[in-house]
Amino acid sequence: MSYKAAISLTLLAALPAVATAMTEDDLQESFYPYRNAVPQVDGLSAGTVVNSSNADQFKARLDPAMFNFVKNGDYSIKVGETTSFDLHESYVNATRANMGGVTLGAEPGQISGADAGRPFPQEPSASDPRAGEKLAWNYKYGYNWGDSAAISPFYWKFRSMDSGKVERTLKFNFHFLNYTHRTQQEPTPAITPNPSNLFRGIYVQVLEPFDVKNTQLLIHRYEDDAKRDNAYLYLGFQRRVRRLSSGQVTDAFLGSDIMIEDFEGYNGRISDMKWTYKGTRTMLMPFYNHNEQALDSETHSDDDGYQVVSFTGKGGCFPDISWQLRKVYEVEATPIDPNHPISKRIHYMDAQTFTIPRTITFDRKGDMWKVWTIGQAHPDYHLPSNKGTGVSIDDAFSMIDIQAQHCTTGQFKGQVNPALSPASKFTVQNLRASGR
Repeated sequence: MSYKAAISLTLLAALPAVATAMTEDDLQESFYPYRNAVPQVDGLSAGTVVNSSNADQFKARLDPAMFNFVKNGDYSIKVGETTSFDLHESYVNATRANMGGVTLGAEPGQISGADAGRPFPQEPSASDPRAGEKLAWNYKYGYNWGDSAAISPFYWKFRSMDSGKVERTLKFNFHFLNYTHRTQQEPTPAITPNPSNLFRGIYVQVLEPFDVKNTQLLIHRYEDDAKRDNAYLYLGFQRRVRRLSSGQVTDAFLGSDIMIEDFEGYNGRISDMKWTYKGTRTMLMPFYNHNEQALDSETHSDDDGYQVVSFTGKGGCFPDISWQLRKVYEVEATPIDPNHPISKRIHYMDAQTFTIPRTITFDRKGDMWKVWTIGQAHPDYHLPSNKGTGVSIDDAFSMIDIQAQHCTTGQFKGQVNPALSPASKFTVQNLRASGR
């Protein structure tokens, strides 16, 4: 690239992004990419098993970390039929109402006109220097867990990848609440009063084991992306609330392989990262129907008969699920802070739901470090209460530390039920009251 061209791109990136005309076809392609046809790859159809014997044949359909796992015989992927995960019509309609009126500001983290719905439903362009940032906004304002939801209960297991030994099991409740950008659960479009102008709240409570029981985490994310999250931790054995510093969101959470910043794929501000769109791919991704999988009938079965996903593969570090060929956006996120413990993440965003089911994290030296999988279950083949919600249900996770040969796995009971996550739960006062 010439010096003049480089300067031109730099100046272009510094300018506010102008709203572009979008059509109903753009919206249909964004929300219903499989309405006319599903992805086709020779030799790769429902029922195929991708393993060490044929991994090379399908290398282009796997991210680099998963290719290595499969090639080494650590995991085999069962291919399922590609299905449409239609988001709730209220979210689609909100996107339609704002279509073409959303713009980025001059600085990363600035946006206007994004009242509700998907901010940028048009296809990303490699010639757009801010395409990655737009995709990040689509994720942040996505329909992830809808307007509110709970994972109750939620089991985390710490495992040695070499021996398969389960070293520790934690039982949680996780709760999510959107204060603004609401489209389906009343009140819409926002919860009032909201004097702090919050966008989202996350509340976590540890139920077991005894030594960390009643440890609680509360995260307040502001509508203004320039404002840092407020995060509070209540330690049961100390019986007091303390504020978390910004650096603590990148520490190992409760001794696991997971940072607070890793939650849901990425749990931070848009302005904390430089976002780069790397291309659109057809890839195998962990999307499936929960009720059709090999479920864990022994360790975590609820009174209502609900059973969590089983785990398999090396060390029991991989969800025992089927994977689909799907349209995926590859996005690189590089920390702005030079003291951040990672050099970059590569996110594989699902183009229909804008969940982040696959992420590869690289250490400060640039070596592959951790690999994140979040299984996505179709709401109509899950709990009866989730049917028709249009929420792509986070259903199982695996965070593998490749360098340490260790993993943390998660088994979910995700419930899209607003009664489980009232606004009163997302307060510092609730931390103290619940910890008594």
